[in-house]
Amino acid sequence: MSKSIATAVAHPNIAFIKYWGNRDDALRIPMNASLSMNLAALSTTTSVEFRCDLQQDDLLIDGQSAAPAALQRVSAFLDIVREQMPEKQHAIIISRNNFPMGAGIASSASAFAALAAAASHAAGLDLDEAALSRLARRGSGSACRSIPAGFVEWLPGREDESSYAVSFAPAGHWNLVDLIAVVNRTHKEVGSTAGHALAATSPLQSARVSDCPRRLALCRQAILEKDFVAFAAIVELDSDMMHAVMQTSTPPLLYWEAATLELMQKVRSWRSQGLPVCYTIDAGPNVHVLCQQQDATQVEELLEQITAAQAVYRSDTGSGVQLV
Repeated sequence: MSKSIATAVAHPNIAFIKYWGNRDDALRIPMNASLSMNLAALSTTTSVEFRCDLQQDDLLIDGQSAAPAALQRVSAFLDIVREQMPEKQHAIIISRNNFPMGAGIASSASAFAALAAAASHAAGLDLDEAALSRLARRGSGSACRSIPAGFVEWLPGREDESSYAVSFAPAGHWNLVDLIAVVNRTHKEVGSTAGHALAATSPLQSARVSDCPRRLALCRQAILEKDFVAFAAIVELDSDMMHAVMQTSTPPLLYWEAATLELMQKVRSWRSQGLPVCYTIDAGPNVHVLCQQQDATQVEELLEQITAAQAVYRSDTGSGVQLV
């Protein structure tokens, strides 16, 4: 029985300049570039075993058989890998996360980054970082940013070959910490893939996209210069702009909950009192509270005093995807 197996670990990422809306939905070519950092404390570990005796793919996530829709999405992704295999085989995929899935903490990013690395290696493909990033993007757009290490820019491109992510600063460049205040662990009703398809229905999306190069340049400069004041201003603006697009789409998407708004207001209040801190929110209700290492313990203690926060995850900047 011929078989090949590989295991990879990837981290989710938090976007400072957001990805929302595609130029090409099938290839997940984004409307705009984006910036992010990988989250060292959160991870997805995925094993892929191609076997000639399987009639279909089998997917286990956190010890449970995956829902049909999840299996279908993973199988479609593996079909891209199988196109490059001399002998097309189905696979057993076993994936584990150390954080809640589907709650706006970029679980699909780490999932498809780890899957891309494990599947391509198990299939005997020798992909460089750009090619692996492009492959991960086909499963989940933001997954391409979880391939390189540290602080990452997704070059949007206009076709498959030119749309991939690169590292512009190593993980140790700046001591940023992400404190994720979880206010709801349940799966969001409308996933990001469906949300991206609605972006163009918002009258605000074209303004968000056209202004993106300016915001991206300011954010990249703030990171390279370790200027937290400038960083906080542009990160919150970009997050608010993305959610404004979501809330004005047809149908509208409102990911925020009362607890989300409470945390946003708390963060702004702390900053007005002199604490260097800011928020950003992905497609979900949970709030990413960003600060520097020297302030992280104080910010974490403040967050843990807020009853709306069910849990607080703390993470430094992380590495890229790795085979294990």
